[in-house]
Formats: sequence, structure tokens, C-alpha cells
Amino acid sequence: MREESRAWADEAVRRIEADFNRSADTHLIRVELPRFPGITLYLKDESVHPTGSLKHRLARSLILYGLCNNRIGPDTLLVDATSGSTAVSEAYFARLIGLRFVAVIPRSTSPAKIDAIRFHGGEVHMVDTAAQMYAEAARLADDAGGLFLDQFTYAERATDWRGNNNIAQSIFQQMSREDHPVPSWIVCGAGTGGTSATLGRFIRYGRHATRLCVADPEGSVFHLHHADRSVTEPSRGVRCMIEGIGRPRVEPSFLPDVIDRMIAVPDAASIGAMRAIAARIGRPVGGSTGTNVHACLEIAQEMAASGETGSIVTILCDSGLRYAGTYYDDAWLDGQGIDWRADEVRVAALLS
Repeated sequence: MREESRAWADEAVRRIEADFNRSADTHLIRVELPRFPGITLYLKDESVHPTGSLKHRLARSLILYGLCNNRIGPDTLLVDATSGSTAVSEAYFARLIGLRFVAVIPRSTSPAKIDAIRFHGGEVHMVDTAAQMYAEAARLADDAGGLFLDQFTYAERATDWRGNNNIAQSIFQQMSREDHPVPSWIVCGAGTGGTSATLGRFIRYGRHATRLCVADPEGSVFHLHHADRSVTEPSRGVRCMIEGIGRPRVEPSFLPDVIDRMIAVPDAASIGAMRAIAARIGRPVGGSTGTNVHACLEIAQEMAASGETGSIVTILCDSGLRYAGTYYDDAWLDGQGIDWRADEVRVAALLS
């Protein structure tokens, strides 16, 4: 590496680390469950990151990984295939270190996410389906001599799962003075699989009794692959409308062996739970949070039925403000054929 390039990379790492130092840890919201005595739900609020979602952590790790592997220089074009939130965060960090970033996204991505990518200086390149993202992102990067960040491959290895302020370490530190400091269950979704890999590894590294559940949309392949490793495609005719989680293929960063359980969640149940938990905590959350909450309440009911007490921790992935024109628009949902109303009533009753 030439001295000037090394100096640039050193400064890029410093800027990213300085940005981290300016950020406080995300909040852990306690939600009482009166219907389930001795069981408490906690939401790890990742929406308060500077770019508004859990993917802020991943984007920082991916770009640091590229820098420290000497794959990013002062003129490198950064490209990634993404459903939206990761691109928002990658655009933020790319601009922080003075680089151009292009997000390859499906046309179905919410307009608010597209606006956020552009707000942070990113460019948008659309494809018709999520399955087309990977090859197109690789082509754009190759043509420009740039770097395909490839979150779906590198998410599980770019994050330090032993600690270093990752989300797992943060959860266990914040839970340390609660009634049940070691969670009975941690529930998360899977988009790349990086978060579930980090949580599952950290739980085993810390020798915690906690079990890990991944809440997965019915139209995703992940829960099918977890049950049967030979399955590599989702069920035909079952769509997945929840942005950010669920995939049409088994991603390289998805590690089923560190997951104790998966719960498949219909889209209508995700939207109903999203609406109900938003009303319970007094602010909008995204669809993937609804998926998580649905799974948490299924687990809470099972724990109560067997006489167990304990804590359940899940992730509030992003704000519902990004979905004002979709998941919070009754007419849009009706147009998609999603009837969430009964699920919202049911979940609201469980949370009341």
C-alpha cells in the first residue's frame, strides 16, 4: 500500500470511530405483560441510530472490514445489494469518508427508504426483483473497479461477535440489573443473517442459558432451510411483504446451527403486531418489529402455559415513519390483500 493510500485509510477509520464515539448506546424499552405474570418483554430500540435502523451497526462493520482488509481506497466506488435500510446506513458512512456509494435495490422498496438513501448522499440503481440485486451490484462494482460490499456474504464475519460493543454485548449489559437479567429468549429477524449469527455466537461464547429464536416471514426460505437443510427455495405462491427480513435464497451469512428455533409469521400477523405494539409504546415501528413481537408473544404464551417466568428480548429494528405510505396506509394494505385487523386486535389484547 502506498503511503498516501495508507494515510487515507487511517483517516477513514478514525472518522468512523469518531462517529461511533459520538453515538450513545441504543435504549432498551421494558414492556410489561400483565397477562403473563413473571414474564417481561424488552425492545432493543435500534431506530435511534443516526441512520434510523439496526443496519447502522452492519454498515459500519462492513466498511471497516473493507478498509482494514485494504479493499477500499480514496477513489473506490462502494456498491451493495440491499432492500433499503442497509443502503441508508452505507450511504451515510460512505459520505463520512468521502466516497461514492450506489445502492442496488428492488423497485418495491418503500419511497421513504429511497429518499433516505439519497438524503445521505447515496445513489439508487433499481432492479425488478430482489433476486436480481446480487449480480447487478457485482457488475456495477466490477465495471467501475469498485467494491461490492456484499452484505449477504460478509455480515456474519465483519461483526466482532465476541464483544466490542456489538448488539449482543449491549443487550446483556443493559439487562444486568433487571428482574431476570439473563434472557430466557432473544428474538430477532433475519435479512442477511448477520444479527442472528452475532447473537447466537455471543450467547454460546458467554455460556448463557438464553435461547435464540428467529422470526421469519412465511414467504422466506430461512425457516424452511432451518427445518430441512436441503431446502433452498421458499414455498411457491407464498409472498413476503415485510421489508428487511426474509429472503428468496439461503444467504451465506445465515447460520442455522446457532439458532435454537424459528417461527414463521404470516404477513398479516406481522402488520397486526406492528400496529398493536406501536399503540402500546406510543410511536410507530416497522414491519419487521411486528414480526419479532408476534414471535415473542407466541413464546410468552408457551412459557406461561408451562409455568415459566423470565425475560424475552427482541429488536425494534426501525421506525414506522419509513412505512407511512405502506404498512400504515389502510388502503395500500387492502390493495395488497393483507387483512391485518384481526391480528391487531388479538395482539393488542395480549399486550393489554
